[in-house]
Amino acid sequence: MHSLLARAVSALMPRAKSDLAHLVSCRSVFNPAVEPVSECVAAASLTESLLSEIGLPVTATTTPDGSLAVVARARAKGPAVLLYTHHDVVPAGPLEAWSTNPWVLTERDGRWYGRGAADCKGNLVAVLTALRAVRDVIGRWPLEIAVVVEGSEEQSTGGMEALARRRPDLVKADVVVLADTGNVALGQPTLTTTLRGTGSVRITVDTMSVPGHSGMFGGAAPDALQALLTTLASLRSPDGETTIDGLSATGRWAGAAYSMARFAHDAHLVDGVAPLVPAGEDPATAIADRLWARPAATVLAIDAPSVDRVSAAIQGRARAVVNLRVPPGMDSAAAQGLLMEHLRRHTPYGMVTVEPLTLGAPFEAATDGPAYAAMRKAMRAVFGVEPVTTGQGGSIPLAVALHDLHPEAEILLLGVEEPQCRIHSPNESVDPAEIERTALTLALFLCRLAGLAVEPDR
Repeated sequence: MHSLLARAVSALMPRAKSDLAHLVSCRSVFNPAVEPVSECVAAASLTESLLSEIGLPVTATTTPDGSLAVVARARAKGPAVLLYTHHDVVPAGPLEAWSTNPWVLTERDGRWYGRGAADCKGNLVAVLTALRAVRDVIGRWPLEIAVVVEGSEEQSTGGMEALARRRPDLVKADVVVLADTGNVALGQPTLTTTLRGTGSVRITVDTMSVPGHSGMFGGAAPDALQALLTTLASLRSPDGETTIDGLSATGRWAGAAYSMARFAHDAHLVDGVAPLVPAGEDPATAIADRLWARPAATVLAIDAPSVDRVSAAIQGRARAVVNLRVPPGMDSAAAQGLLMEHLRRHTPYGMVTVEPLTLGAPFEAATDGPAYAAMRKAMRAVFGVEPVTTGQGGSIPLAVALHDLHPEAEILLLGVEEPQCRIHSPNESVDPAEIERTALTLALFLCRLAGLAVEPDR
């Protein structure tokens, strides 16, 4: 079975590249201020067509936030497996920062480049390829297959989460595979076991009804931008630790360490800049602690005059969006409330407005069930090395909803992403070998769960 599936997946890789090229060409940013709504509709329609072609009964459903989720289910004997990913992407950002057109899949140095090539259209293609291989080799579905492809995950607006809570039957399964993470290094199979929760807020500082001339009023006029910068600076200590009043930043990560050298490489730190490590803490564990066991506040955006269009003016209004990530065991809603109070308290002057934007709870998976054992065996057989576990700084709100709705289901997180993919950045890419290995892993996993005989692990 292993050999048959491996040959099938390998033969399907040209189709995988074609599918990914078509998906990447859809500028499916779920934000009409960035890309037209029609682009998300096109991505959903294409996803629906691809799943239908495989032989899955499919429907495109409008979720409460207005996004389109593609949902499919093929009933069969045996356990029910739900495969999840998403067809929306983050904005491309400045086009001049890309070496090639972000909306045209481009092969360069053995990698495929384009927005969403990895996150998450590459994962969608791996799922499609795995399902095609199973169908081609076995000729039927050996167990119940459900697929959910969300359309607004990157915006954190909770469309699929809300739909799942209204229609838990759509996501009912014995095993859930969330294909929206990836490996700690290229070729190193990895299962993500924890996700940080998230809570974003917008702070606005108003001091004057119009900007004022810095020569006439500077020094006495309340500068809204300076007040905002002072507030934002209070969120971090000099060594980078998050310092929100009332929020603990002492958590410890119990899993594998993340070396400073690997982090510096993975995060593309420039020469002469080191990772932020708390004073007096062990550098061998400090990175993992900060990434997966402690809260982290990040300024995502700030309204300020452009340097290229500088004028001698004091700003009367300044705004920023702050994102807060929190580890499992921390209440994200309570933490968001503490962040809002902190911002109000530490703004030195002006009229301050703080609004909550997005909210998602953290997640921690149980890893001692039979599905995890089957996935580890499949990973070891395909990659040739022992799989590892890791945490993930990102948030997938649906993971929490699925656990709430179907607590008996095993939830596994994996995917084609690895540090070289540079997800959410210019020049995002994916290694096609990682798509092939992930697709074969999923195909073997499905066969193992169905009780079909596969070759012994290598």
